[in-house]
Amino acid sequence: MGKATITLLLAACLLSACSSGGNSGNQSAENDPKTSATQQPAAATATTEASPEATASPGATASPEAAPSASSEVNSPAAQPTTAASAEEVPLLYHMNKNYDIIPNDAATNKKVVLLTFDDGPKEAELINPLMDTLDKHKAKAIFFVNGYRVKEHPELLELIHNRGGILGNHSWDHIVLKDKSEAEVKKQIEDVQNIVKEITGETPHFFRPPHGAGGDVGKKIAAENGMLYMTWSVGSLDWEMKAKDTGKTEKLITNVTSQLHSGSNILMHELPWTVEALDTLLTTLEGKGYSFVDPRSIELKMR
Repeated sequence: MGKATITLLLAACLLSACSSGGNSGNQSAENDPKTSATQQPAAATATTEASPEATASPGATASPEAAPSASSEVNSPAAQPTTAASAEEVPLLYHMNKNYDIIPNDAATNKKVVLLTFDDGPKEAELINPLMDTLDKHKAKAIFFVNGYRVKEHPELLELIHNRGGILGNHSWDHIVLKDKSEAEVKKQIEDVQNIVKEITGETPHFFRPPHGAGGDVGKKIAAENGMLYMTWSVGSLDWEMKAKDTGKTEKLITNVTSQLHSGSNILMHELPWTVEALDTLLTTLEGKGYSFVDPRSIELKMR
């Protein structure tokens, strides 16, 4: 082999070595197993630290079981203080007059309405659920005037009414005649109900009905101080006078209501088995007479 040939081969080898050295940094970053192994845990650590599930508990994992249950938080009274019914915007179309009837604010607003109300609850889910089913069937809303002692015994029943779209009202704590009591006692009877309903549902009632329709001036004053509309009723179903052994209760209840019926009727009923049984027929009868059911949330909270 000639010297010229050997010289050319050596030059070619030197050029090849220089070319390989110029690319070595990029190749080691992309392909070196050691480099890849050390970089991946760093990336995973950054992701883990940014994850709320991982920081919530030292033992947390990516498993759904380890994460807090979204449904349990939504169903908690503290986490979900309002229902779809209470959150819905309802225009104020009506007010209450001194006869406790519902009156349209504007002449163009339908005046042939009735207000449905139920006192002395919450009692039993077996009464509340079918009652609410009937209201839903007729697309009707009602006020449920609750007693504090009953709410304390069964807070889950208050939640049931609230979650099913019932409008909660205050009916005092012990269902006693308030008009002869001291202001301090009346205040406690009313405000203790406000507090326990707020604690359970996240909301306070906007309506107050005194037991036996006897709140007196002090009851009216305390109700106003708590932002509530004071009311009794203008049509009584007399369901509270009926007994389980009586016959024809459904017909009697409907007759009692329709015989007094007028535009704006504020109808008093109770959570009683025969009232629940009669309700669908009663509401159908009222609709047949051209009446619709006022949404309590559309009523101003000041009588005039």
